[in-house]
Amino acid sequence: MALTTGIEHLTPTPSKGQLFAGNYITDFSFANQFLPDVYEKQAEIYGNRSISSFLRLVSAEMPSASDEIRWVEQGRLHITYDNCTLNVATGVFTVTFDTLPDGTSAGTSQVPAVRVGQTIMVQEKDGTGPVLKGVVTVAGANASATTGTFTAHCYEAATWAKTGFTAATGVRVLVYGSEFAKGTNGMADSIESEYMSYTNKPIILKDNYAINGSDTAQIGWIEVTSENGASGYLWYLQSEHETRQRFEDYLEMSMVESVKKASTVHASFPANVTGTEGLFAALEARGNVFTDLSSDADLSDFDIILKQLDKNGAIEENMIYADRDLSLSIDDGLASKNSYGSGGTSYGVFNNSEDMALNLGFAGFRRGSYDFYKTDWKYLNDVATRGGFTDIEGVIIPAGTSTVYDQDLGKNIKRPFLHIRYRASETDDRKMKTWITGSVGGAYTSDKDEMRVNFLSERCLITQGANNFFLLKD
Repeated sequence: MALTTGIEHLTPTPSKGQLFAGNYITDFSFANQFLPDVYEKQAEIYGNRSISSFLRLVSAEMPSASDEIRWVEQGRLHITYDNCTLNVATGVFTVTFDTLPDGTSAGTSQVPAVRVGQTIMVQEKDGTGPVLKGVVTVAGANASATTGTFTAHCYEAATWAKTGFTAATGVRVLVYGSEFAKGTNGMADSIESEYMSYTNKPIILKDNYAINGSDTAQIGWIEVTSENGASGYLWYLQSEHETRQRFEDYLEMSMVESVKKASTVHASFPANVTGTEGLFAALEARGNVFTDLSSDADLSDFDIILKQLDKNGAIEENMIYADRDLSLSIDDGLASKNSYGSGGTSYGVFNNSEDMALNLGFAGFRRGSYDFYKTDWKYLNDVATRGGFTDIEGVIIPAGTSTVYDQDLGKNIKRPFLHIRYRASETDDRKMKTWITGSVGGAYTSDKDEMRVNFLSERCLITQGANNFFLLKD
């Protein structure tokens, strides 16, 4: 008796590859009859998805045993008073404690820096009119919480109302020396060094990945290439691997983006959550902010940046981390000023030979006495991170160091202006902690049928010398 199957009568052949009318199926459900053809290698459609690398290149990491970091930055050696009011007849100068020409606060304690016998130069703030010289006859004193006064008389005229000097407000004053008559006493008073004290606090970052025990038994390998370039096969820990990568990105993003908690917040704001000062917040508060540099077609705005650098540390080498618009704008501006080739085209990496190759990208350039090294900042270009926001074009970071005393080494060492402090002691290192809990995968810490991989870090970013940095805003 023949077997009736409901489909065509099949006569198998003794070997594969021989197709006849009676040995293949025509009426069937594909999903039920055959296994799908599976690619074991994961398709990489986004390239390197990690954005962490910026702080690795421009900063250092070092331990800290405290939950607050304090540091002191030196003040200026010489002080220029800006926006003074001058009574040209009496020679009384009124100093307004607002800002110095470099944008930093003058501070009320600066008035005693003007003492009897010191010589000063005076000019209208807008740069018009002559530069006049005088000598101080009445020392500086605080007139109020926001102003101070001192008296000085002009060397070159009976009053300060010399020809061409007309402004009574908006006067700039600089102490440049002193002069005393024979047989007089020495300089009265002394000047205390000015300094600025800053603090920052580390924040605690946490993350985890969990998988239940049943899923760990369902083995399915997949071939991957990780963000750091390593390749191989992963089992169920593919998600754990990406959780770790994501957490490492969070470590950097937090150091760049974080802000301190304001004095007044919502009543339901989490207790004991204080925030920390990230790079952008530090530059907004203490650095230089330049707006819309990407619209600079002829690099003329860089001259403004150079003058501001002159007013501060004048650090020769600086790194520009730019988004795509700013990077292309700088390339276009440099190409327009290049005398080689047609229309200013540069063939620099090929000995400026048009026949060899064409290169329209620039890695670095020199303007005045400053060197700038430009690179794209993936964090600002990746639409899944900061690239989805449009308020930051980039940063300019000095390639400089500061000398500080290291308590662990017991000596002075040089540190980059940017460096990360993480909590650590002899018993616990919280730079990047990882541990497993649960009852699966070798951990026996609870009766829950899972393996949980925990991540923790406690850290903050120290931005020293922010007056040498530029935050480039859109």
